[in-house]
Amino acid sequence: MPMVNEVVDLTLTKPRLRRAFIKRLRPLWLGILVIGLLCAGSLLWHASPRDLGVGNRLLTSQVLPLWRDGDLIVLVRHEERCDRSTNPCLGPMEGLTASGSQQAETLGRAFKTLGMEGSDVLASPAIRTAQTLRFMFGKNELTSGQQAVCGAAMGEELLSHKTPGRNLVFVTHSGCIADFESTLGFPHATFPQYGSALFVQVLPNGKFKALGIVNNSDWPTALKQL
Repeated sequence: MPMVNEVVDLTLTKPRLRRAFIKRLRPLWLGILVIGLLCAGSLLWHASPRDLGVGNRLLTSQVLPLWRDGDLIVLVRHEERCDRSTNPCLGPMEGLTASGSQQAETLGRAFKTLGMEGSDVLASPAIRTAQTLRFMFGKNELTSGQQAVCGAAMGEELLSHKTPGRNLVFVTHSGCIADFESTLGFPHATFPQYGSALFVQVLPNGKFKALGIVNNSDWPTALKQL
């Protein structure tokens, strides 16, 4: 009789041990799941257009053939603004710093390396955007309105300034670039740097496709790949 009890107790203990083991694992799996969701959410939250300044991406992307065909709009953020810097000002507080003007000249040379024969240039009417354009290309082509081209209808207004078969390089503001990135599916993109250039393809149906961004500091490396 004692032997029978021992067998019965052993038989009943095994399922209990298994249930207890599974119960102990639940918090571990739950923690792994939460961490995984947080990581995925973090990646999606900060999703930005592709960085074309890395490696040979400028060469392997669609940018160069589309640039030659005049199918691009490039949104360029103005260079360093005086009223948010301790660097010496070039002139008015609403304009660029002296360093910003030099960066604009360097940025202009980068675009000239791509070739500007098939491109038009334009800037928002603010002093800092107008100065950036002038130091980039020696031109003073500004939008006719007093307000920056921003907001949900920005794409339509940009198209009204773009000539078919010619690129449009538009010098604008960080907030306006952020607005446009939101319409392209990047509502939580990284804040655009001074002088950053967002390359956008104009599709045949009038829609847009973000190709990527080149930041100021990445142009020398990117252009070496050409």
